[in-house]
Amino acid sequence: MRTSLLALAWMAAMLTAPVWAAPRTVTLSVPTMDCPVCPITVKKALSKVAGVAEVTVDFDKHEATVSFDDVKTNVEALTRATRDAGYPSTLAGSMK
Repeated sequence: MRTSLLALAWMAAMLTAPVWAAPRTVTLSVPTMDCPVCPITVKKALSKVAGVAEVTVDFDKHEATVSFDDVKTNVEALTRATRDAGYPSTLAGSMK
């Protein structure tokens, strides 16, 4: 009986694990954006990353702000996505 209660408690904890996920927002510096089409490409690349909820790109500031689920992705995956699209990026702001 005790074993089945522990198993049920463990299963309940595993099913609620996403509740512990914290949404994160970071700002990436994307200095190589030099034309009006660049932000579209950067936004598209970041939006394809699993766990990304929202992307805004500011061409004038050369920045992309990304909100994401920290259980599904991380900053390294975001910077890899922009790099693979031809626009290397670095973390510009702090995580919120």
